[in-house]
Amino acid sequence: MSVLDARPGEHRVWPGEWVASRLGVRLRDGAGPVGEGLLADLVELVDLVGLAVRRNPRRAHLLVSTVLGKHVPTDPRLVYGSGLLLGELVRRCLGAAPGDAGCGVLLADALHGRKDAAEQLCDRLREPREPVDAMVLGYAETATALGHSVADALGGACYLHSTRRPVEGFSTYGGFEEEHSHATSHLLLPSDPALFERDVPLVLVDDELSTGRTVINTIAALHRVRPRAHYVVASLVDLRGDDDRAAVQAFAATLGARIDVVALATGRVALPEGILEAGQALVTGLEHPPAPDTLETGPFKVARVDLGWPEGLPDGGRHGFLPEHRECLDNALASMAERVAAHLPADASRVLVLGFEELMYAPLRLAGALADGLPGDVDVRYSTTTRSPVLAVDDPGYAIRTRLSFPAHDEPADGPGERYAYNVAPGEDPSRAFDAIVLVIDDAADTPALAEGLLAQLQGLAPTVLATVPSHRPGPEPLHGPDFGSYPAEDVAWLLKDLSAVRLEAPTEQREAAIQAGRAHYSESLPVEYQPSPEYQRLFRDALDASAERLAYAVGVITEMILTERGPGAVLVSLARAGTPVGILARRWARFAHGLDLPHYAISIVRGRGIDEVALTHIAARHDPARVMFVDGWTGKGAITRELTAALGAHAAATGRRFPPDLAVLADPGRCTSLFGTRDDFLIPSACLNSTVSGLVSRTVLNRDLIGPGDFHGAKFYSELAAADMSAAFLDAVCARFGDVAGRVVQDLPGLLAADRAPDWSGWEAVRRVGEAHGIDDLNLIKPGVGETTRVLLRRVPWKVLARADAEEDLTHIRLLAAERGVPVEDIEPEAIPYACVGLIHPRYGKGAVQ
Repeated sequence: MSVLDARPGEHRVWPGEWVASRLGVRLRDGAGPVGEGLLADLVELVDLVGLAVRRNPRRAHLLVSTVLGKHVPTDPRLVYGSGLLLGELVRRCLGAAPGDAGCGVLLADALHGRKDAAEQLCDRLREPREPVDAMVLGYAETATALGHSVADALGGACYLHSTRRPVEGFSTYGGFEEEHSHATSHLLLPSDPALFERDVPLVLVDDELSTGRTVINTIAALHRVRPRAHYVVASLVDLRGDDDRAAVQAFAATLGARIDVVALATGRVALPEGILEAGQALVTGLEHPPAPDTLETGPFKVARVDLGWPEGLPDGGRHGFLPEHRECLDNALASMAERVAAHLPADASRVLVLGFEELMYAPLRLAGALADGLPGDVDVRYSTTTRSPVLAVDDPGYAIRTRLSFPAHDEPADGPGERYAYNVAPGEDPSRAFDAIVLVIDDAADTPALAEGLLAQLQGLAPTVLATVPSHRPGPEPLHGPDFGSYPAEDVAWLLKDLSAVRLEAPTEQREAAIQAGRAHYSESLPVEYQPSPEYQRLFRDALDASAERLAYAVGVITEMILTERGPGAVLVSLARAGTPVGILARRWARFAHGLDLPHYAISIVRGRGIDEVALTHIAARHDPARVMFVDGWTGKGAITRELTAALGAHAAATGRRFPPDLAVLADPGRCTSLFGTRDDFLIPSACLNSTVSGLVSRTVLNRDLIGPGDFHGAKFYSELAAADMSAAFLDAVCARFGDVAGRVVQDLPGLLAADRAPDWSGWEAVRRVGEAHGIDDLNLIKPGVGETTRVLLRRVPWKVLARADAEEDLTHIRLLAAERGVPVEDIEPEAIPYACVGLIHPRYGKGAVQ
């Protein structure tokens, strides 16, 4: 019986004695583990590793970790706790306050057979800690879960692991070589490369550090792309010699960077001469006949279980795993474990949770939750399948007792090949048998080859539960016309989820009551689309004819300001939907005046709930955030300007990705931005209509029942309104006047740029005065300006309209809409407000509305 299977009080055999006696391999402890004595005199190298023989022409021996859970079924709490403890060493190295020194004792107790010690170790290391901001990189395939665990210990870290599985839709950030490995190509495929660009320490995590060559190769490749001042290398065991250690530090000096190394234990592996040939001879002599790999007692049944995996949660760190993903997984684990437990035999006493190659973290955490939820006398173990070819010898002094071999079942890029599961079959010792196996794979590996290979072999061993996790794939793709919206595809990429098939419209009064009572947020539903009367449509056309040249001039001014601020590489991001026609017009001006083809996206921002984070991630993966300019139609009292600034600040704090909060608008009567075409409150005809002047797209929707964590915010495409669509007519009318105003724009621009354009927020003060005069405490019920007043009349329950007597030219449509809805219009003195008009939402539903 090995240390891995021994019970308290039983003789413990080191699972490396067999190799040591035949090949002369010797392990020697180092001067002491890194970490200010955290594990000193508690854990030796032989506690953390056993030995096996590789079937590999490059290296004869294999160190088999007793705490990694890769090749050897292990208590998942011991695996996770060891990773968290390694993360504790990283925390100290990054300057965080040290944690509980008793954790080292708990690890030693767990390794020496005290079952509750591993559980206590996890509990203690998962207590709330101050988050440490870092980027953590784990090595595929053996260290993917270990890297996750280190990132978990840091709290605020973003995590990515390398992969040997190319994934369509993800571009390679970098690659490096693990020279001694049987499969050396590593890929980095982050879904958001900007996360990797943050100026934070980079932590590299592997299960063992033998020479340091892999570390040097990795840091060299990544430093060329994004130089850093501080790297930390974290490994379960550090086996480098003095020359290897000196080489890493010399390399750090050439980079002008700091490279620290931490490990749970240090030491050396002493190898005799000729070990490679001796190891190959040993493999040849023992491979035929092979040791028995299965029990002849099956087949048992296979049950599929739906884990209820949270929508949008990545299956692991192959494309990035953020702190919010970690929180989501933590919240879902108990429920998922309950679903698995319901499919286990009632008398199960020894259960294996078996992961799949790089998919190690999700099965590990699930195994830990299962162990926590099942009765204490049920022994839950965790391990995974692997690509590594290792000799199996059914001897207590050997780390790899049995081997299952089966064809690859995930259609790997390197073609079909053999894969392995070690120590799953009991061999000659029936006490090592599992009476239930939970196989956790991703859906890319759920293929006919799985059923015919690995699954068929597991059925011969024990009742098997198959749990499939959805593979993380590229994020949502933009929508384009004519499939979504009536604008040409080249004019705008809608970063929205198509909700056209969903009934979201509610009667205006019912919707207003729910919003003001706090029972619903305005973004969760849609108003019924206003159907303009023939008279109103004529009014729109007349207004467009009258204002097209004025609009063209404002478009020219604001586009030139954008190009002055961001340069010819500017990226336009309009705030859907009012900003989208303006973004298109700016894009067309840039092409007309400069021959530029500016990218243009439309994204959602919601008052009180922020900006679409998924959309920002999509943009950042393709463009420099510093080049982005946000575009809207007009300002009212500045609520969206404030929301944008706050949302982008929170996004930068969470991701390190900084989008400038500048907002460019055609009209800024609220005086809350420095980038505007005019500060006059005039009729912008696109405010007169809803979807029929905005590409037949609805206002945006953020309804948690419809929008998952990985989705863009939503919207509807009203294709049935195509006969009334004025979107193209509006754009064409304005673009037709570009030539008439181009000379004036060029002439006026220097003076406009030199003028004082600083916001003074006088519009907000005017709104406060209106509220006081009309007894309205909730300023969200006051909508200043022609555009916002139009929205009140079209979407909300209006109470009254305040109109300046000197603004009749821009208020014809306001008076028509007010008359249609029976809303009184009160004339006020021009000096009372800087706006042409103000719309007041009826407060009869209660104050304190959620807007």
